[in-house]
This record gives sequence, C-alpha cells and structure tokens, in this order.
Amino acid sequence: MEWLYNLFFEQTALQAVIIISLIISTGLALGKIHICGISLGVTFVFFMGIFAGHLGFAIDPQMLNYAESFGLVLFVYALGLQVGPGFFSSLRQGGCRLNLLGLGVIALGTLMAVALTAFTPIPMSDMVGILCGATTNTPALGAAQQTLKQLGEPTSGAALSCAVTYPLGVIGVILAIIAVKKLFVRPSDMEEHPHDDPNHTYIATFQVHNPAIFGKTIHELVHMGYSKFVISRLWRNGQVCIPTSDKTLEENDRLLVVTTEKDVAALTILFGEQEQKDWNKEDIDWNAIDSQLISKHIVISRPEINGKKLGSLRLRNIYGINISRVLRSGVQLLATPELVLQLGDRLTVVGEAAAIKNVEKVLGNTVKTLKDPNLASIFIGIVLGLVVGSIPIAIPGISSPVKLGLAGGPIIAGILIGSYGPRLHMLTYTTRSASLMLRGIGLSLYLACLGLDAGAHFFETVMRPEGALWVGIGFIITFVPVVIMALVALRCFHVDFGNTCGMLCGSMANPMALNYANDIIPNDNPAVSYATVYPLGMFTRVIIAQLILILFL
Repeated sequence: MEWLYNLFFEQTALQAVIIISLIISTGLALGKIHICGISLGVTFVFFMGIFAGHLGFAIDPQMLNYAESFGLVLFVYALGLQVGPGFFSSLRQGGCRLNLLGLGVIALGTLMAVALTAFTPIPMSDMVGILCGATTNTPALGAAQQTLKQLGEPTSGAALSCAVTYPLGVIGVILAIIAVKKLFVRPSDMEEHPHDDPNHTYIATFQVHNPAIFGKTIHELVHMGYSKFVISRLWRNGQVCIPTSDKTLEENDRLLVVTTEKDVAALTILFGEQEQKDWNKEDIDWNAIDSQLISKHIVISRPEINGKKLGSLRLRNIYGINISRVLRSGVQLLATPELVLQLGDRLTVVGEAAAIKNVEKVLGNTVKTLKDPNLASIFIGIVLGLVVGSIPIAIPGISSPVKLGLAGGPIIAGILIGSYGPRLHMLTYTTRSASLMLRGIGLSLYLACLGLDAGAHFFETVMRPEGALWVGIGFIITFVPVVIMALVALRCFHVDFGNTCGMLCGSMANPMALNYANDIIPNDNPAVSYATVYPLGMFTRVIIAQLILILFL
C-alpha cells in the first residue's frame, strides 16, 4: 500500500493533479447543496481546499503557485473577452457612476481599517494585511510587503493576517449580497433597464408628413445630421418594399424604423408623425406583417467577413434586403454602415426569400463552423495580458512602481481584444459554452490552490486570540461597506440589482462572489459591471495599501 500513500503525499506532478482534482470535484459537488435556499456553488471549492490543507495535504510549492496563477489568469481573461464587445458602451453610459460607487466601497473599508487601528492593539502593518484579506486583493498585499521591506519592517504579520481573513473576505461579500437581496431589494430592482443602454434598439413606425423631406432620398436624410436610424420597411399605396439608399420619400409614406429610444422624438420631428403601435414586444410575428417579405436571423460564420464594415458589403443595394439589427454577445446593435462586423454576430435580415438565401451564402450562416474554439487568440491574449500586467507604473510619492499584476493585465487585454480584435481581423469569437468552461476551470483551479495554501495554518491561527480578532475585524471591513454602498446604489442612484452586485464584486476584487451573482441573476449585467469597476478598483487598492503604510506606520 506504499504506492497508494505516495500517490497522495509524495510531492510529484501526478500527486498535484490528483489532489487539486479531488478538491475541485468534491467542492463542486458539495457546492450544489442548498441550505435555506442558498448554495455556494464553486466557492465551496475554496473551503474544501482549506480543509484539505488542514488535514495535511500539500503539493509542491512551485506547482501550487503555477496552478493558482494560471487559474486566475484564465478566469479573468475569459471574463474580459466575454464582456469586451459591450464594455465601452456601458462605460460611456454608466461606467463613471459605477466606478464612483466602487471607489465609495474602497474608501469606506480603508477608513474603517485606519479607524480600527486606533481602537485595537493591532499595528498598522498587520491591519494592512487584514484589509487586503478582507478585500481579497493579493496584489495589494504584494505591494504592502514591498513597502514594509523598504521601511525595514517585518512582513510576516501582514501575510498571516491576510491569509486568516481571506476566507471570510470571500464569503462576506456573498453574505452581504444575500442580506441585501433578502432585506432591501424590491421587485423593480431586479428588472433590467434596457432603454438605458445606448446600444439597445427601439422600433417605431412613422408617417411622412414633413414637406421639407418630400422628394429627398434616404441617403440625403441619413447625412442631414439627425441621429442614426435604419428604415427597415416602407409602405406606399398598399405595397411594401425594402428601401434602398436612393429611394425618395413621398407624402403619407409609412416607415418601419429601427433606432434608439432617445432618438424617437427627433425622428418624429423629421418625419412628421409617430404611430402609437408598440413594435418592441417579444411575441411579434414579423413574417405575418406582410406576405411579400420575410425576416430571418443570419449568423456570420465566414472568417472573411470578420472585421469588415457592414456598409462595405453593399448587401442592401446588391440583394434588395435590409439589415435592421445585429445581436452581439447578448447586446442589440443598430445596423449602421459603420458597424464593424464580428464572427458570431447574428443579423436580422428582412427581404424576399430568394434574396435572403443569397445573403446567407455571403455571410455563412453555418453554426457548426463556430463551434471550434479559437485557441490561438486565447493564448495570444493571455500573453499580451501578462505583458500589460508586468508594466511598472510610477506614481509620484510612491517609492516603488505599481503593476496591474496577474489579474489586472489579462482582464484589460481580454476587454480590448474582445472589443477591438475584429478590427484587426483577429478571430476572437468563442461560444458561450466554451467561455463558461474556460471561466469555470480557471476559477476552480484558483480557488482550490488558494484554499490549499491557506489551510495549513488556518485553524491554529484562528484559535489564537489575535487570530480571532483579525477574523472579526476583517469580516466587518468586508460586510459593512458592501451593504452600505449597495443601499446607496439601489436607493440613491437607482442602479438595478445585477449591476450593483457586479460593482460590489469588482470593487472587492472578488471573482467568487461574482460567480454567485451570475448564478442568481439571469443576465450579464454583473459580469459587465465587474469588468467596468475591477481595473480601477484593483489599481486603487494597490496604491492605498502603500499609502497607508507610508503615512501611518
């Protein structure tokens, strides 16, 4: 039986794979158990890692560091790649507000940590470690340790206090989200507000009664300086047609227009009159509106189309069809000629059946070809992300340069590649199932190794008086700012619950809590908000960890 003992306790590559796999599989199985309607999901992997470390299981330190780092990089890069297509539009619309709320979470936690130092026997060097653990921010701990070394102070207390408070830092944000949801969230807070998204399309019908546009072509109207719009159908004398750019408008023409809700008033002035029929219901049968035209969704699957502008294809004039909307990563985009197309985009095409078949040949519409993941772009993006994370950034007044690190660099690279990669003709498309798989594997690896590393001395430290005090203070620093800023976001800024959760998880650098939020909220708002807030929040915490020690130690 010696071979069996060596399999689990002799530190080899095989043993590392077995231990990590057992921790992940057991943690995922137990995470499905619901207690009072609540389950921890993948977060339970972290606690199984702590338990395994407490039982004496350990793997080679270098392999542990590699698996933990690779898991974190894989998770945050896949997250950035997912939210990239809609990131900058969300940043323009509500990003400043979300980042201000995230900075509020950071400011409250920092002020509490500094104030608690005055009322407890905990030195500032240990309190910074507590703050880093309570906010699950290991890059901030690394920056704090560098500062302590430069000041000639020991770093062991900060590292140990961070390790002890980290587990409740993980669970504390989840508990705060649960408490806010149970006690303060109204049904209206759970609703999406798609009209707040500048990309969200709005459909309306107008009648042409403005004499100033009689006889003008659609091409002339588009260049008159009004907001962007697409005329999907034109009815005249009981006949329907797909209007080309050189089509002239006449009095009493009826137009089906795709635009944004905020631009409806301006277009009413332009055309003359808006009809009151609601065309934005999900149950509308577009093919039953008229017998001459059909509406069909076509997926871009030909790599040659990736990165091209919609207008350059000249599909409207060549085939007599119209493209009214483009669905990308769950976001509706207005099909303007300047829109850069990406592999996997789903286009809403209106026209005659024969013409639509010809357009299918141009765009592909072969879903099978999209099922193969583009692994090369994923690993190229990871390399670029690690390069970005390693760039030293000099801050005036800070003795050592700040780096975005393993978490900050890859998420920024993922966002940029997901948003702008197709413009460089990079094939960045990944199916939703493949993206979820990458994120799940990455997060599970990270949590298993993190728990295994912290578990060896976790329980004996907690049982000591100072350890129990560290845990209690760390939980307060985690829980209180999250609950306060959640109420501020929901009641003062009227942010929906999904975006609020993402903002809280991003400001607390807590991917495990984000995964919980994604499980209870049926849209991508938490992930988008997380990616919006995380880079600035993580960067700010790294700087604050150093400033506290320089100013108060």
